[in-house]
Amino acid sequence: MHAPLGQNRKAGRKRPNILRIGRIAASLCLIAIGGFSLYTMLSDDGLQRTKPPVADRAASPPTDTVQKPPTQSQAANGMPRSDPRSGANVERMVTGDGSVVTKYSPRPRDDHGPALVDAMQVGQDPRMAAMPNESLLEDSQFGRLPVIGPDGRRPMDQYARPWSGARGTRVAIVVSGLGLSQTGTQRAIKELPEEVTLAFAASGNSLQRWMQEARRSGHEILLQVPLEPFDYPANDPGPETLLTSKSPARNIENLHRAMGEITNYTGIMNYLGGRFLSNPDAMEPVMRDIGKRGLLFLDDGSSAQSKTEAVAKGTELPYAFADLQLDGQVDVNAILKRLDELERIAKRNGQAIGVAAAFDESIEAISKWSEEAGMRGIEIVGIAALSTDPKNP
Repeated sequence: MHAPLGQNRKAGRKRPNILRIGRIAASLCLIAIGGFSLYTMLSDDGLQRTKPPVADRAASPPTDTVQKPPTQSQAANGMPRSDPRSGANVERMVTGDGSVVTKYSPRPRDDHGPALVDAMQVGQDPRMAAMPNESLLEDSQFGRLPVIGPDGRRPMDQYARPWSGARGTRVAIVVSGLGLSQTGTQRAIKELPEEVTLAFAASGNSLQRWMQEARRSGHEILLQVPLEPFDYPANDPGPETLLTSKSPARNIENLHRAMGEITNYTGIMNYLGGRFLSNPDAMEPVMRDIGKRGLLFLDDGSSAQSKTEAVAKGTELPYAFADLQLDGQVDVNAILKRLDELERIAKRNGQAIGVAAAFDESIEAISKWSEEAGMRGIEIVGIAALSTDPKNP
């Protein structure tokens, strides 16, 4: 009782400092985590991704790379089949409707021996029918003239209208004088069946435009060249008429002037020309030039004194003769009767050729007759299909 209150208490144990202990534990955890992270980063456990060498990455093709086809495929009979894309010159062009057209032209083949080819490649792709094959043209002072291509392809082959190939009854109908009348030309292209061949007069108007429209519509076309008739100059076919009194050089010059008016035609057709066609001396150099350019010649059959056949055989010129003038009488019923006669000739001989002018009555009659011709077993073909070709007898 003699000491102050609380000063005589026995000394006891001190309470542990909880905050200090927590700090120590947290420090130990951080040290442990950091040490483990450093260990895993430095150790090689096989899980590290290895980067490919630069050379390997460059050699690997991208996923969108198109693999080129083999140059040849093996046919079932062991004969190599030519791939249309192997060793080919490839051209791509955009047409008027925005579609892309790919054009393949052949290069010399390195392989030896025979190869199967696609026979359906004869003719022109319909999507490109209004566009000339540049390899079949040469520049001249008179415009672009037709020539045989480096591979031997002729304009008469390139621009010919395809047909079935069946040796049935075939008829070719040629409507001439296009380009002389705008309304008549427009109606002929619009209303005539595409199997009908159209012949454009060299002295016509807007020929390039009409040619393109006719080709887009599927027609095979010819170019009409003015030749001297018996009653010239009272009956004048037009400027640059080929005359028996002119030199061969002058006549060929006028021929080239006419040829340069349009492209994409398979051959030449006479416009009048009774006197010229009856004179072999005047004809021979002209027909030889036509043949060397890979074209055919159609004689409209209006001259009984024509020497076309003899001259054509002597110059190896592909040629054809019209069997009938269909519209000597410009009347629909009369023309229909002539078409029936043409059909009888075709059934007797296997083929026949009829020619007409672009009169409204002719267009109406030909359109009407053509609608039923197929049901009677008649195939209407382009004029090139019925030409006599010395190179393909």
